[in-house]
Amino acid sequence: MVKYRPFGAAATPGHVTIDRTAKYTVTICASVSFVVLGAIAIFTLREGLPAFEEIGLFNFLLGREWRPGQDLFGILPMTIGSLLVTAGAMILAIPIGIACAILLAEVAPYRVRQFLRPAVELLVGIPSVVYGLVGMMLIVPLVRQVGGSGFSILAAAIVLMAMVLPTIISISEDSIRAVPTKYKEASLAMGATQWQTIRHVLLPAARSGIVAGIVLGMGRAIGETMAMIMVIGNAVVIPDSLLSAGRTLTGNIAVEIGYAAGIHRNALFATGIVLLLVILILNSVAAVALRRGIRRQDVS
Repeated sequence: MVKYRPFGAAATPGHVTIDRTAKYTVTICASVSFVVLGAIAIFTLREGLPAFEEIGLFNFLLGREWRPGQDLFGILPMTIGSLLVTAGAMILAIPIGIACAILLAEVAPYRVRQFLRPAVELLVGIPSVVYGLVGMMLIVPLVRQVGGSGFSILAAAIVLMAMVLPTIISISEDSIRAVPTKYKEASLAMGATQWQTIRHVLLPAARSGIVAGIVLGMGRAIGETMAMIMVIGNAVVIPDSLLSAGRTLTGNIAVEIGYAAGIHRNALFATGIVLLLVILILNSVAAVALRRGIRRQDVS
């Protein structure tokens, strides 16, 4: 049994030692995290900045051709591919994710929730290569029936949708559950139906948390690599339709880093810098949204 020190009692030497040990342990762990993050950022910048200097920032970001053998390094095709895949995945995942969050938080019976919630959490731990394999075996043949080879932006978007759903569902459900019970009780007491309460009371109150979940899911989508390589087709072209093959920024790095050298290698690290900045911005937006939601709940 844990013995607690009475309120107001003087701290014993043992308690002081435990407190100091915990404080130093937390400080060391946090410091290691910052050091590792800083080392990654510094290494990426050191390797990638020469590409911006030699290729030119605008030529690198807006160039339409990626031909390392001819020293042509334009990431616009991969940027468009990443944006299309991410946008397609989010268009599919947002309504499904919010609907599932509402189901788990407010609608489903207790036993159903006890079964579905671990299933959603299990999806987070599935390796991306498994998602890619399932996409190759199931999604690509289905897309092929519509047109093209099946390895396409559409197939990648569907696979990516399945990968970001657990993030959106989990955070959105927690945000809906965090809404003060008095909001729901007041709405029901005024004669509102359950759906009216969910639509006009719970969802607006949980909006900041839901937005944070969506943004974090978007960050996961942009950073996904292996599954995208397996289903998107890996063609360095600007896609002209959802049935066209393409390549993402992360896929470009993974496919070519093994044999890249010189300015080619620098260009891949420069692509990593672009990705780091995008994900940093998305995470900052999510943090601000969560902070606003917590502040609004504290005020209420």
